[in-house]
Amino acid sequence: MSIFSTRSDLALDRDDHAQFLPLLVAFMVFLAIIAMVGVAVVNRTVDRWDTGVRDTLTVQIAPAPSTEASNRAIENAMRIVRDTPGVVSAQLISEAQVLDLLRPWLGALANQADLPLPRLIDVTIDTDESIDVTSLGRRLALAVPGATVDDHRVWLDRLIRLLSTIELIGISVLALITLITIGTVIFTTRTGLAVHRDAIEVLHLIGAQDSYVARQFAMRALWLGLRGGLIGLALAIPTLLGLGHLAQSMQSATIPDISIGLGQWIGMAAMPVFASVIAMMTARITVLRTLSKML
Repeated sequence: MSIFSTRSDLALDRDDHAQFLPLLVAFMVFLAIIAMVGVAVVNRTVDRWDTGVRDTLTVQIAPAPSTEASNRAIENAMRIVRDTPGVVSAQLISEAQVLDLLRPWLGALANQADLPLPRLIDVTIDTDESIDVTSLGRRLALAVPGATVDDHRVWLDRLIRLLSTIELIGISVLALITLITIGTVIFTTRTGLAVHRDAIEVLHLIGAQDSYVARQFAMRALWLGLRGGLIGLALAIPTLLGLGHLAQSMQSATIPDISIGLGQWIGMAAMPVFASVIAMMTARITVLRTLSKML
């Protein structure tokens, strides 16, 4: 008999103890899809930030009481920065650009002409050459009081460590859910074996092998797992599309892109199949091991 055969000599469809298995699988698949897409979104965001700020520093100069004092502070800061080994270029960011950067947080206040704004210098560094940011900050502070250096690599490295921690937690949670699902399949399979013990003994008397009985339990677990996986997929897709629509409607550069790529769609479609295969293999192994001890 083929493994895809739907014929069964055991009334497994009437087992009430296995009816909650699809709900558990649906929960597992839902969380797995949300975690998979979430990690992909965070990784994509970090890659975008890494590309934009890994090789840059920002020098901030406090607002000066006069235009002359401000220009003098900018000239001194530019000279010190450009003389620093490892600096490729230094460019002053205009006040209009600074206002654009502050507008998402300040709103209408960003349009006020008398708003005291710091002057920013965008510094491009050579990532292959070591640069002493601490020494640069001290020299700037001495020559230009109130000047500071923002090394984007510091918070970016912290963000990457945070991402790694989140990924580890997500993987641990998914592994725990998978183990719980496997344990549930084992429990329901063993319960089914106990319920149908008499029928299984009759099948053995007429020549049925353990693999034949295991195939029927495996197919039942396969369809239950597939049903639950499809339910989880059906719940995850509108959830992700809703989050993506909400993020897009906010139209803010600070909101990550929650669009779903081709790889994520393929992974999402494979989740129900993966869950059902786990359920099938678990049920088959459980039946074979249990029968070898029971009969």
